Amino acid sequence: MAVNVTPQKKAGINRRQFLGVAWAGSLALLGAQVLAALVRYVQPVSSSGFGGIVRAGKVAEFAPGSVNLIKAGRFFLYRLENGSFLAMWQKCTHLGCSVPWLEEEKHFHCPCHGSVFDKTGQVTGGPAPRPLDLFPITIKDGDVLVDTGNPIQRAKFDPSQTTKA
Repeated sequence: MAVNVTPQKKAGINRRQFLGVAWAGSLALLGAQVLAALVRYVQPVSSSGFGGIVRAGKVAEFAPGSVNLIKAGRFFLYRLENGSFLAMWQKCTHLGCSVPWLEEEKHFHCPCHGSVFDKTGQVTGGPAPRPLDLFPITIKDGDVLVDTGNPIQRAKFDPSQTTKA
């Protein structure tokens, strides 16, 4: 007499099922990360830095005759002796290098090709074809606000380009 023995199934999942669940979970996690990155990519950029309105500071913080680098906006804020303001992009008009202000020489000097600009951004030497570009300034409630999203090209300095405090 033959005894028919049927193997009994073990409780739980086998190796093949475990690997299937692990792969499915990994792919779901990867998909969620890709989706999160895509959502973050298509969201609009905050306008609190370069390319938007930048708060440079209070009017009283800038002494007449001073040139101040505003790093968040990538521009120099020059307060003229008469108290008005001029915001100049720190980008050279020759090939776009960052132009530093040299306080001891009272000029902007481009390190790339030697262009030299005065306090108002006028070219005084070198290959730059025109003065430094300007950004519009608004003074509201004692704050100096600069719109770095709208650079203004100019042929020369004119006092009408300044903003009265």
